[in-house]
Amino acid sequence: MTILDGKKISNDIKNEIKADVDKMKAKGEKVPHLAAIIVGKDGASLTYVNSKVKACERVGFESSLHKLPNTVSELELLAKIEELNQNDDIDGFIVQLPLPPQIDTQRVLNAVDPDKDVDGFHPTNFGKMALDMTSFIPATPFGILELLERYDIPTKGKHTVVIGRSYIVGRPMSILMGRSGFPGNSTVTLTHEFTKNITQITSQADIIIIAVGIPDFLKTEMIKDDAVIIDVGITRVPDENAEKGYVIKGDVDFDQVSKRASYITPVPGGVGPMTVSMLLKNTLLAREMHRRKANL
Repeated sequence: MTILDGKKISNDIKNEIKADVDKMKAKGEKVPHLAAIIVGKDGASLTYVNSKVKACERVGFESSLHKLPNTVSELELLAKIEELNQNDDIDGFIVQLPLPPQIDTQRVLNAVDPDKDVDGFHPTNFGKMALDMTSFIPATPFGILELLERYDIPTKGKHTVVIGRSYIVGRPMSILMGRSGFPGNSTVTLTHEFTKNITQITSQADIIIIAVGIPDFLKTEMIKDDAVIIDVGITRVPDENAEKGYVIKGDVDFDQVSKRASYITPVPGGVGPMTVSMLLKNTLLAREMHRRKANL
């Protein structure tokens, strides 16, 4: 059994990006600029956004954080998005989710310029991805692809089962794993809360990608020997014996499933660290795209 070390691969990617940025600086060129909009003071969102800011500092990106109150109106948020859309200094930006109930999340995401949508959530980018066209791939699926590629895990002709159909992970992964190329060329089954006989399906899978937010959902009896397990789940589970009063759990019963799997991602330290690195990579790609357009 091999642990898919997302922390190590994430650091490798950041080092590669930093090397590219150092070359830009040596030539006196503009370095990538990633911006983030955060609404309210949700603890998890603030932690995540701050990790992105620190990552930008590490690789030499410019970054800016735009904080708005939880009471902000949808029109005010849309105005801020348009401001960033029009700012040529900013190569890419994200709107941190979740948003408060008075705001239509889909309308907000649709307002982001597709050329700056480094989260890969805009319908234009999602559609291009589905058609195998060049686009920004959502950061978490992008990170999963990178793990599969860097560990040289075969996907051609394999049966991939995706558990969960969110537009952030499940649906894009079901498309990407079936695309032409590597990683891809697998036969994909997309499962969800209404899927019957899920154990019968997962026990036939060569690769399982799970993102349902239910701790320890995937048990050892649900997989076959030597399956590849990608765990995207991350949930705080109360634990009186833990220093922080909780432990972080994935969607996979790691202790047991790891005994049968050929490759498996840990939680934490698997897919999670990859997400921020791939956001940086998308921003680097956005900067290159904007530079080419400017030179046309």
